[in-house]
Amino acid sequence: MLKTERLILRQWEKSDYLPFIKMSLDPDVMKYLPGLLTEEESLHIIKTVKKIIDNNGWGIWAVELKENHRFIGFIGLHEQSAQFDFSPCIEIAWRLSKEHWGNGYATEGAKAVLDYAFHSLNFDKIVSFTASVNIASEAIMKKLDMTKVKEFTHPEFSSNPYAAKHVLYEINHPRLKKPT
Repeated sequence: MLKTERLILRQWEKSDYLPFIKMSLDPDVMKYLPGLLTEEESLHIIKTVKKIIDNNGWGIWAVELKENHRFIGFIGLHEQSAQFDFSPCIEIAWRLSKEHWGNGYATEGAKAVLDYAFHSLNFDKIVSFTASVNIASEAIMKKLDMTKVKEFTHPEFSSNPYAAKHVLYEINHPRLKKPT
């Protein structure tokens, strides 16, 4: 579990299932992804990420607001083992319900995840990627002091050619940064 000023990042609970299913059926939330998720697909994702957290102690955490304990989405780390030419790598990812956009929650949670990744897990590098048309997520990557590495075509986006072109960002562990 990670805590920030306004958020709690934690293992998934049964009460998260329905809000996540609804979020995964929202065309605005899923606009830059391959498509909407069925209820079964959403439940499979939850089952998978819960198991990864149980096994690793880290992963894609459910995010709730401290003030009311309401589920608002997910933020966390995911191992990309072989899918891309830049794999293997550890990806930081986030997805929040539309009603919680624009409040800085993704940036706040992602900063805590990066701190955990570098100082508790001692990872050397974290990557993030999104559709090049997803200006909001790319802006978060910039706020996290990530550096744009390249553009690429995501292999899973044949069903959504609008979002197939992606940008890749990365950030290195602070101990690896060169002095200026």
